[in-house]
Amino acid sequence: MIRGRVPEGEGDVLMPKFANTLAWQQAELLMQPVFIRVIDNIRKQLEQSNWKGTYQDVELWADGVSDETKELVLELRQQLATAPPERAEAIEEQLARLPSPHPGYLLCLERGGRKITVDLWQLCYQICFRNYSPVLNALDQDMTVEVDTSLIDETGDVDWLRLDTKAKQLIGQIFATLSGERPDDPATLEPEDEHPASNQQDFSR
Repeated sequence: MIRGRVPEGEGDVLMPKFANTLAWQQAELLMQPVFIRVIDNIRKQLEQSNWKGTYQDVELWADGVSDETKELVLELRQQLATAPPERAEAIEEQLARLPSPHPGYLLCLERGGRKITVDLWQLCYQICFRNYSPVLNALDQDMTVEVDTSLIDETGDVDWLRLDTKAKQLIGQIFATLSGERPDDPATLEPEDEHPASNQQDFSR
């Protein structure tokens, strides 16, 4: 069982587990293009809607990390920023033994006082993988994901047409749900006042 990571350039975010190396390689191939199409389709939807969208970088901690540990890591980071070289090495060694947060990327939507937070990585996972469920993946730490190989053409490259179609469908469902047109459609949404600690929950309107 293999746990992969988002391709370099988009942060060191832990991805779901893969059954084998081939699946991991396929996900590595798809994740960057998926992210690009998600952002592009969100832009198109925002241009046609009355929702205001902004992006936010957040730090996400793994489940089970105590508040005391989080505070210690943040304190050490602050010390490291101004520490002399002889002290910096000791701080870096201490940080290496502690858990660290993973970068998260959120879309914050606002309209008429209503605020919604969308976890962009979870959207990418729902496009990249078949029948991906943030809830089930969070409940079962050993669950492996299945890459949607229909997004890869016969030459082994990304099928951009199929990818854009799937991304457009999912992003369209989310904005339709927000508009009340299709309230039963699933989306990875959270009220903004609830911090997305694990960002692995499904929320509908």
